[in-house]
Amino acid sequence: MQTSYQALTDAQWQVMMPFFDLQRKRTVALRQVVDALFYILRTGCQWRNLPANYPHWQAVYYYFDRWKTNGLFEQINRALNQIDRGQEGRAPYPSILNTDSQSVKLTPMIYEHRGWDGHKNVNGRKRQLVVDSGGRLWVAKVHAANQADGVSSISLVADIAYLNDRLTKIFGDQAAGTVVKNKF
Repeated sequence: MQTSYQALTDAQWQVMMPFFDLQRKRTVALRQVVDALFYILRTGCQWRNLPANYPHWQAVYYYFDRWKTNGLFEQINRALNQIDRGQEGRAPYPSILNTDSQSVKLTPMIYEHRGWDGHKNVNGRKRQLVVDSGGRLWVAKVHAANQADGVSSISLVADIAYLNDRLTKIFGDQAAGTVVKNKF
């Protein structure tokens, strides 16, 4: 586990390069933009407080928003998961998935996607995750905490089920497992 931020290595960038359009001339290097995004994720700093050795924060945010809208992060995540599974001698897609959620409190000033989770006594958001048996994250969704786990799990599992003909079982806790089992 890393204790501090470390920039992308050349080997890591080589794996990610095919996902980016590097043919077009730009005023910023996409590798620096990706490094800046990882820096923000690791340190939790605000966009405007991005250190000067990275591209201007507005350029970094522009690419982040564009890639998020285009689904590039999901494509990269899926490909990296497949590569990691292949290195372990496994099939590219899992046959077993696990779905669960975690409710997180929000500060009083945040109103978007907010709800009350009565089971956990939390006023905030819920992180809904789908992972394989190796712990690799395949799909994630953030929504108001008052949305039921089971109903939210169905849309998440559907996101990976259409890609994966090997999927045989989906595990979940009592709330999510019952609804997913009845739908698939």
